[in-house]
Amino acid sequence: MILPLFKLGTLVLKTLSKPIAARLKSQAAHHPRFRTLIINVAQTNHKFSTQLQRRIYGHATNVAIRPLDEEKAVQAFSDLLGEVFIFSVGGAAVIFEVQRSSRSEARKEEARKQELEALRQKDDDLERELVLLKQRVDELEHHTRGRGIAGILNLRKNEGNEGKSQAQAAPA
Repeated sequence: MILPLFKLGTLVLKTLSKPIAARLKSQAAHHPRFRTLIINVAQTNHKFSTQLQRRIYGHATNVAIRPLDEEKAVQAFSDLLGEVFIFSVGGAAVIFEVQRSSRSEARKEEARKQELEALRQKDDDLERELVLLKQRVDELEHHTRGRGIAGILNLRKNEGNEGKSQAQAAPA
């Protein structure tokens, strides 16, 4: 029951993060000090990505790279900021799910260990009981060894008679 609710909550969180990211993007573009920071970061990112693309495609890297105009830089960084926010929320949800799953597996493993220990304990108890029964059988064999079959039958009759005589003596 909790798993479907958790999955639904994760989906709701991811869905809600998109409007929050859009709001972040719009607010970031309008704040004056943050806007200059955004433009600087976006220009640096543009230079780095352009040089990287030139190296990958085998073009000359010693050429001057034109800077982005302010609006394009603000838009590029705002998009990047929104995507990073959404990715962070999704990543946090995945990490949380993995941790929850590992805790669940640890609990299951602990239950299996306890069950295995209980089975080992039961096996040890049965083994001790078996040893005691073997000793009892050895004692009975020792007592009946010289008597043969008639001795065994007599022993059983005597045990039966003793039980009857004790039962008769008890009501008196």
